Amino acid sequence: MKQLLFPILLLLSTVLHAQTKVSGLVVDESGAPVSFANVLFKDSSVGTITNDDGRFYLESENTYNTLEISFMGYRTRELPLATKVNYNLKIVMEEASENLKEVVVYSGKQSKKNNPAIDILKKIWAKKRRNGLRMFEQYSYDKYEKVEFDLNTIDSAFMKKKVFKGLEFVFQDLDTSRITGKTYLPIFLNETFSKMYGDNNFNEEREVVIGNKNSGFSNNQAIIAFVKDLYTPYNIYDNYLKFFDKSFTSPLSTTGIEVYNYVLADSAYIDNKWCYNIIYYPRRKSELTFKGDFWVNDTTFAIKKIDLQVTKSANINWVKDIYIEQEFDVVNDSVFLLNRDYLMSNFSLRKKEDTQGVYGKRTTVYKNYNFDRPKPKEFYKVKGNVYNPEVLDKDETFWQTNRLEPLNKDEKGIYQLLDTLETVPKFKTFYNIVSILGSGYVEVPKWNMDIGDIYSWFGYNEAEGVRLRGGARTYFGQNDPWRLEGYLAYGFTDHKVKHGFSAKWLLDKDTRLIVSGGNRRDVEQLGISLTATNDVLGRSIASSSIVTVGSNDRLTNINLSTFNLEFEPVTNLRLLTGVSFRTLSSALPDAFSLDYVDPSSPTGISSVTKDFEFNSTLIYTPGSRIIGYGVERRNINDNYSTLLLSYTKGMSGFFGSGFDYEKFQFSYSQPWQLGGFGRLLSSVEVGKTFGTVPLGLLSVVPGNQTFFSIFNTFPNLNFYEFVTDTYASVHLEHNFNGRIFSRIPLVRKWNLREIVGLRGVWGELSDANKALSSPTNIPLMAPTDKIYWEYSVGVGNIFRIFRIDFNFRGNYLENPEARPFGVTGSFGFSF
Repeated sequence: MKQLLFPILLLLSTVLHAQTKVSGLVVDESGAPVSFANVLFKDSSVGTITNDDGRFYLESENTYNTLEISFMGYRTRELPLATKVNYNLKIVMEEASENLKEVVVYSGKQSKKNNPAIDILKKIWAKKRRNGLRMFEQYSYDKYEKVEFDLNTIDSAFMKKKVFKGLEFVFQDLDTSRITGKTYLPIFLNETFSKMYGDNNFNEEREVVIGNKNSGFSNNQAIIAFVKDLYTPYNIYDNYLKFFDKSFTSPLSTTGIEVYNYVLADSAYIDNKWCYNIIYYPRRKSELTFKGDFWVNDTTFAIKKIDLQVTKSANINWVKDIYIEQEFDVVNDSVFLLNRDYLMSNFSLRKKEDTQGVYGKRTTVYKNYNFDRPKPKEFYKVKGNVYNPEVLDKDETFWQTNRLEPLNKDEKGIYQLLDTLETVPKFKTFYNIVSILGSGYVEVPKWNMDIGDIYSWFGYNEAEGVRLRGGARTYFGQNDPWRLEGYLAYGFTDHKVKHGFSAKWLLDKDTRLIVSGGNRRDVEQLGISLTATNDVLGRSIASSSIVTVGSNDRLTNINLSTFNLEFEPVTNLRLLTGVSFRTLSSALPDAFSLDYVDPSSPTGISSVTKDFEFNSTLIYTPGSRIIGYGVERRNINDNYSTLLLSYTKGMSGFFGSGFDYEKFQFSYSQPWQLGGFGRLLSSVEVGKTFGTVPLGLLSVVPGNQTFFSIFNTFPNLNFYEFVTDTYASVHLEHNFNGRIFSRIPLVRKWNLREIVGLRGVWGELSDANKALSSPTNIPLMAPTDKIYWEYSVGVGNIFRIFRIDFNFRGNYLENPEARPFGVTGSFGFSF
């Protein structure tokens, strides 16, 4: 999160002029807007589609004298353009009549039968796996990518705001978007030049980044990570295209005929190839679909050009528009290869036409294709997520040589203005505020330290009462080879000081060999996770919830010391090994006991558990993408699976530890993007403890007495309601992303999202473990006779930030204080 909002505060001014600009409104004879009408410059393939309100904007660097407007069921209009700039036109379309010389007239929903556009679409499906790069065994090419962010819809009132006092010089010149016709001000630019290699026999691809440049952030991996996550790769031939964690149905999808109307609108030569023009638009509102058109070759049925624009009613937050253009080069009679890819997003708090926001624009140019030059399979097996700092240190000569598309005046001005902005005190103040909000830390550069995080300073629980916490960490830069971090906390009820301290040191960048250690002495809600980690700075939300269901008094005093080694022998495979020593005791002994039978104690009972253990863990995250090369790195995607295998050996006799045991644990979590049906999140956990251990070392089925929806917990279970030494659990949660609500007229405009969940756990607890912890004052039960299960239904995206889940308990209703029903929720900003 650090500095993610920082680019929004950067300002500059330049100007870029197009030769022909036109905007307007297309209506029918009654004055109703005509949505999805085709608008283009006559005798060209330069065009656009009107939006849901019938409005359009079109721009070209060439000069055109006539505008052509057409739509199914209406007579085609040709409108002379008196000047190069024609704004706010109102174009009235006349309904087509029988005596017009129309070959075929389409209107409204199109038939799926006897439709020539769908016949062509089926031929695209048949050929798509033999088009483009798939036609060759090996391939390589150069890729140049630039990502730009712009403030948009800038007017005089916006420029006169007090926040810009002293920064007025950035508004000297503004330009107009060629897509929307709105004024904009470029504020950030990122450039990347890469060499791409692929082998279709191995189904492998590798990107070698040669250079990367940010406007004012020559080494800022936070910005790079944000950009990479924002614009993930896509292929228009795929059935579903993923943008902002949502799966949109591609107009070329084999399921497209269920959600789109298709119309064969035109045919023409493009680059000496005869192509058909097909217009498409959605059959229903509020679904994740596009509108636009594409040109397809009549023999290879390869796409020559395609435009996609997200419909205004699509169920996506904070994004008002998404517009995509792709152009393909004709290499020979049968090969069409992607030449240029342009994507523009309009981020805004509201979808109203005059709302100010931020354009995010990505332009990718592909050149210098080579084929059938094999490389060994080992070439594609990169060792670790290696990040080379040299790619951030390329001079202007490198960029002049390797930019596959030159910068325009706007983009050049971004680099020129930053030096001036960084000398303005007010700009520095803006930076500090946004940096604190984005990262949670207050930077103190002269001490090379960050204070925070500010979001964990307050807490409350029944043992500590009101709790205040303050912390700090060393910070010389984002790729620090070592880091120290710690905190102090104080409870106003128990009048005790708590602390946590951690140290990490990266010994070898190639193998990612890291040594770490630390100590934590605090109050914690244990049993919130089956596969808990030995994080000396971690703390669950259940430990500080101000309001809980029932008494949240089963809290534990923990004193934990750890020492660990970690390394990454191959990409996304981490091996961790270490030792830890902990002492555990109840924070509220009258309400919650951790007592166990101890023959060596004078009373025969001990209240403090001491445990020394050796732990070895393997974590594999295939598909994870990570950026950075310091001791702490950043993940830039969330659509990967996680496999964890852990072995723990408890050893008695060390530092007073009295327990010999072995514990094996395995967990597997996987998000599944199920096309137009939404996103499924799944998790499986199994584990077994061999040996006799007290309650504090057993595997507690994670209950949840908070009002927060927490995945991998059981919201209708109380803390410590089920305790096991052998367990297996499954959690499933599916978000339909509004697919059902979008078909209900009364609620479709609210853009709600339906969520269902199912979870279950089975476990055992041996008689020996029950006997050892028999002095405790809580029941010792495991869900052995039958699987404990719950289900839930929820509604998300309420006011775009809230989610509510209604949770139902399936069985074990006879348990003491069993909760058959509960309501949990969460809030957050998501697309």
